[in-house]
Amino acid sequence: MKDHLVKAVADGVRVYAAVTTNLVNEAIRRHDCYPVAAAALGRTMTGALLLAANLKNREALTITFDGHGPLGKVTADATPEGFVRGAVGNPHVDLPLNSKGKIDVGGGVGTNGMVTVTRFTGLKNPITGSVAITDGEIADDLTKYLFVSEQTPSSVGLGVLINTDLSCLAAGGFIIQPLPDATDEVIDKLEANLKKVNSVSHMVEQGLDAKGIIAEVLQGFDVDYLTTTDLAFRCPCSKERISEVLLSLGQKDLESLIADGHAEVCCHFCNEKYQFTKEELQAIYDKAMANRQKKAQD
Repeated sequence: MKDHLVKAVADGVRVYAAVTTNLVNEAIRRHDCYPVAAAALGRTMTGALLLAANLKNREALTITFDGHGPLGKVTADATPEGFVRGAVGNPHVDLPLNSKGKIDVGGGVGTNGMVTVTRFTGLKNPITGSVAITDGEIADDLTKYLFVSEQTPSSVGLGVLINTDLSCLAAGGFIIQPLPDATDEVIDKLEANLKKVNSVSHMVEQGLDAKGIIAEVLQGFDVDYLTTTDLAFRCPCSKERISEVLLSLGQKDLESLIADGHAEVCCHFCNEKYQFTKEELQAIYDKAMANRQKKAQD
């Protein structure tokens, strides 16, 4: 099944659902994630895509969990066009199962810190909100963030099922938000549905697509399905962009790289490695010095 996100409305309720198995596997491959890191990163990337679905085109958002746990920071960037990238500080963390017999994402993320959401809307300064992490399991923390920081009552469900070979068997998520005209009866029916619904990862494992997930959580509702967006792990890094970063280095740092005769730069988000020869580094150095000389003259 292709990764995708579906938007829908029903009886005073807005819902987004996504299947993200393939992009989670891409993140696992790029970062060589062990199960705890895979589950934490997969849930965070899926959550980022669901929150970004409410943005306008060419906007973006970043979610960062910094709970001071063994995983370090868990970060995901997403756009409303359906692109996401993510990274985890320590992908090789190995923890025993938690008291429920499940992957201990909360233990990996930690609870002594904050979850921060930054929205890049094209304004001069991005909009940032944050709340204290409750359990580090990602979904509950995003539910709390939406309610406390954005005053939006929501229910967030996220799931990542990891196979014994460390691959992702199934991943997905949903966000449900009552609209201002939702009646008490609608909210009661919605809460009853959420109590009995299966986990997202098991719904995806059973073959349900995003519309199927929505149908499960909105049983008894008259659902109006709106748009479907393809999803993918995509990082906008390139050798040209990395060259711009190298341009900003100090003179001594650039001279040191030239003396080494070679440089390898690795993108934090996608682990793509970029090689620079001595000649390329010299060209970057020459351009950097020319730029600084021109700036000094201006």
